[in-house]
Amino acid sequence: MTASSTRRTSTSRSRIAAVGAIAVAGTLILTGCGDQTDKGSDGGSSSTSSAPLSSKLPDDIRKAGVIKVGSDIAYPPVEYMENGKAVGVDPDIADALGKQLGVKFEFQNGKFDQLIVGLQANRFNAIMSAMNDTKARQDGVDSDTGNKVGNGVDFVDYFTAGTSILVQKGNPKGIKSLDDLCGQVVALQKGTTSEGIAKAQSTKCTKDGKKAITLQTFDTDPEALLRLKQGASVADLNDFPVAAYNAKTSGSGKDFEVVGEQIEAGPYGIAVSKENTQLRDAIQAAVAAIIKNGDYQKILEKWNVTQGAVTESKINGGS
Repeated sequence: MTASSTRRTSTSRSRIAAVGAIAVAGTLILTGCGDQTDKGSDGGSSSTSSAPLSSKLPDDIRKAGVIKVGSDIAYPPVEYMENGKAVGVDPDIADALGKQLGVKFEFQNGKFDQLIVGLQANRFNAIMSAMNDTKARQDGVDSDTGNKVGNGVDFVDYFTAGTSILVQKGNPKGIKSLDDLCGQVVALQKGTTSEGIAKAQSTKCTKDGKKAITLQTFDTDPEALLRLKQGASVADLNDFPVAAYNAKTSGSGKDFEVVGEQIEAGPYGIAVSKENTQLRDAIQAAVAAIIKNGDYQKILEKWNVTQGAVTESKINGGS
């Protein structure tokens, strides 16, 4: 998600190949009601004594045996709830990281545009939520106003994705690119990179003498998808893995399709407080380890998202 102050611009979330066969209609029912209560899920763990990188963790986290992770768990296939547990690309990667570090990654559900606030308030230790690593988020700058809104965060990059345009099956409005959205209604998740892209495009529309885009923003992407499915909007903007997943699964592939090319592809990052450099560096070492040992590739293959693979983990590699 991309969000204006954070997957996947400064509030972007931008959170690949079409994926598995779990009906998005079920996901809409599960997550569209906006349940934002904390729900823990085991990210996987192993005893610190046998974990090769446990010594790199801060003492308090190593002793607690848990890294608390803030996430908007309504973004399949990256993360979503199934049988009361967080599943998807991010939880599987977290499981692999936990085995390297000897701790459990415990996912806590929350609104995407509030995750960085929660991190800075110490409600969790990290964010893993298809969040784009952007310079604005690193610096704590609101991308819409350019104003400083916080201390910013550090990112450990682990994946790459761009924003895609999702339309109704058959593309009844003939949408091919962002320019075709001028004068149209577009639904999307608030606080994401997609929202920043849509706002920038709307400004471009008016400068070109066309009508602005009418934006409908929602707390979760499933709510935006429902508006598109009902015909109340002409498009939803979201991350390519998510758009491709929805096109593949919703209505057995009869509801949506992806049009055009990926927009502004960039890295997803695991966000950590700038004050917690030891945790940041430990997570980076764990990401490097699972890339090297092949666990990372296996996870991406499982979810059919290998096009977003990175060959190395960078800190603050986004621009």
